[in-house]
Amino acid sequence: MVLCLTAFVTVVSLVGALAAARRSTESLSEQQALAIARSASADPRFASWVLAGPPSPTGPAQAAAEVLRARTQALYLVVTDDDGIRYSHPNPALVGQRVSTDPSVPLSGGEVVGIERGTLGLSARGKVPLRSASGQVIGSVSVGIAISAVNALQRRLAVVLLSVGLAAFAISALIIGLQTRRLRRMTHGLELDEMADLLLEHAAVFSGALAGVVGVDQSGRIRLANQAARDYLGTPIPTGVGVREAGLPPAVAELLSPDAVASDAGRLLVLGERVLVARRVDVRRLGRDIGAVVTLTDRTDLDDLGRELEATRALTDALRAQAHEYTNRLHALSGMLHLGDADAARAYLDELSGATGHGDGLADPYLRGILAAKGAVASEQGVELRVTDQTWVEGRLASPLDAVTVLGNLIDNALRAASGGGRRPAWVEVTVLSDGPDLVFHVVDSGDGVAEADADDVFAQGWTTKPGDRASHGIGLALARVTARRHGGDVELLQRSGEDHGAAFGGRLAGVLRRPGAEGARGAGALGSPASPGSPASPGSPGSAGSPGGAEEPGIDEEGGRP
Repeated sequence: MVLCLTAFVTVVSLVGALAAARRSTESLSEQQALAIARSASADPRFASWVLAGPPSPTGPAQAAAEVLRARTQALYLVVTDDDGIRYSHPNPALVGQRVSTDPSVPLSGGEVVGIERGTLGLSARGKVPLRSASGQVIGSVSVGIAISAVNALQRRLAVVLLSVGLAAFAISALIIGLQTRRLRRMTHGLELDEMADLLLEHAAVFSGALAGVVGVDQSGRIRLANQAARDYLGTPIPTGVGVREAGLPPAVAELLSPDAVASDAGRLLVLGERVLVARRVDVRRLGRDIGAVVTLTDRTDLDDLGRELEATRALTDALRAQAHEYTNRLHALSGMLHLGDADAARAYLDELSGATGHGDGLADPYLRGILAAKGAVASEQGVELRVTDQTWVEGRLASPLDAVTVLGNLIDNALRAASGGGRRPAWVEVTVLSDGPDLVFHVVDSGDGVAEADADDVFAQGWTTKPGDRASHGIGLALARVTARRHGGDVELLQRSGEDHGAAFGGRLAGVLRRPGAEGARGAGALGSPASPGSPASPGSPGSAGSPGGAEEPGIDEEGGRP
């Protein structure tokens, strides 16, 4: 179709060009004849010869006209008087006869150009008046250019135009052939109707997909992105630009980079308030690499269910641990009583009544359960979990799953640091406080602390001290911070390390507590909130939460303010 269109345009262009060339050639010949006629009329000899007497085939006017005609290669040069009687003509026999065409226009003082047929055939001619020295019109001068000369010039122009047209058509045909092959390679052999169907399928699948999809070509430029991906990432995702220039989150940009490696397992990402699973798939067609596609699956709801299951499991583990502990205590008391050692049994009961457990000072069963469960986990890892005497929380949690997520991740992180640290015995100290409707907590461990170079990266997605296992680690602290900020709070690294302890983390979840009754005694506010009268000791005082061995709590100054 394009080739036929090119041929049609070439033919039309040639016809138009030839028509324009013919008219231009005729006009040029007419103007040439007019110029010769003007030159002859300007010669005063012709006027004097016309006024001198009657025409003669051997007269001076005939001789001079023939000389000028031969020099200009004109078909004829005819001089007439005011009656149209010829004084010159290429055919001497016609001298003295009246001209065959109308001489009225030049005899009236005007000029004429055009194509006319005369005694010598068709010619391009120009006619001008012949004037005397006083300016009176006494005759006319008519010059003709043979139409055969005009046709010869047109034929030469036609040959040139046809050569140019054929060359242009040949070049166009070659370019069309090359572009057709290139387009077939680019479309992988798909025809127009197949591409149209593919486009409809593409639009239907992308608009209806719940998973986010972002595709890049082999050079790393974004070629497609559906609305789900834009919603998940919170960015417009412009197409046609490089991955680095699109403003994507670093973790997603890394997966889309050309040197990234495809993985079926997927990568867990925490972006804003969403937990996403990202998978990269390399795309190949006909053995050629054409780019990659990253799919983003929203796992936020599954994560909420997982945290709910974790909270339930924590309560179950706590109840199992308590039942086991109480069974041992009952067996011990039963043995003492069977042996008749009442004094020892009484002393043991007094000791049990004075002992404190992980849930002392906590009204919420979720908090008691998570601390009891983490205590059992700590024992398995050879770490002592200490819940400080300053722990005091009034009321129940309005968002137990989020609170358990934040506190549980901080404790897990502290347990790993303590078990892998150099201090022995290993321990983790936890302080949980209520500050009105806010839940405040500190977690301090006996590990080696956080290196200064890593202080700004501990909450980054994928950061971990286990470089060989980054796929399954590096999300706990990031998830804890995102969850806390979703409730208007935050999680912070209060101190990288101290002389007798490792890292100290603190956090606050705003508005997650439902307190019974009117405003009572307020729990001491960690992260800078002062203690209220009648509450347990402020964490900023000596012997407070997060202070190993009664030392001042890391990250809190002497007046209880934030660092």
